[in-house]
Amino acid sequence: MISLPYESYRFEMKPLLYHYNSLEPYIDAKTIYIHYEINLQTYLDNLNGILSNYPSLQSWNLDQLVKNYSQLPIEIQSFVRNNAGGVYNHNLYFSLMTPNLVGVPVGNLGNRLLEEFGSYSNFISQFKISALDRFGSGYVWLVTNDSKELSIISTANQDTPLPMNLYPILVVDVWEHAYYLKHINRRIDYLDDWFNVIDWNRAEELFNSI
Repeated sequence: MISLPYESYRFEMKPLLYHYNSLEPYIDAKTIYIHYEINLQTYLDNLNGILSNYPSLQSWNLDQLVKNYSQLPIEIQSFVRNNAGGVYNHNLYFSLMTPNLVGVPVGNLGNRLLEEFGSYSNFISQFKISALDRFGSGYVWLVTNDSKELSIISTANQDTPLPMNLYPILVVDVWEHAYYLKHINRRIDYLDDWFNVIDWNRAEELFNSI
C-alpha cells in the first residue's frame, strides 16, 4: 500500500508544504485556504468524532479505514467511507502539488507514461477527458497495479482506488470547491492550470514505492 505515511487516530491536519499563495497564478490563495482549512478540516473532525465512539476501530490507520470500510459496523460504513476518504484524498491531492514547477513526468514514471500512452500530450488529453466526463463531484486518478501497469480512473464523491487494489500515483480533485472561486464552472480551465503545479517528483516517489 502506498500513500502518505500511515496515519492513525486521532488524525491531525498534515501541514501544507507551501504557502496558500505559492501556487498562484494557477491556483489562487483563497481557494487553497478554504479547501485546506475548512473542507479538509471538516472531514478530519468528522472522522475523529465518529471514531471516538468506537474504541475498537481506533487502532485502524487511515489506509485501512479507506480500503476496508465495508468491514465496519453497517451503521457507520458510509460515514467513514466519505470522511476517511475525504481526509485521504485531500492529503494526497495537496501533497502532489508544488510551486517548484517540475514541468514533465520524471524517471521511471515518465518512461512508463511514454510506454503506455505514447506521449505526455496524449496522457494529458486522456486525463482531461476523464476529468471532464466525471459527472458531479469526485476525483480523477493515475493509478498503477502490482505489475506497474498505469491506468486513468475516476471515482465519485470521496471514493478512492484502494478498495480496487490500485495504487494512486496522481490525483486531481474535481469537486467544484477546488476551482469555483477562480474558474466558476469552467473545469477545463482549472485542469489546464493544475497541470502546471503537479509535483512529478512526488509522483515518481509513489510509483517507485510499489
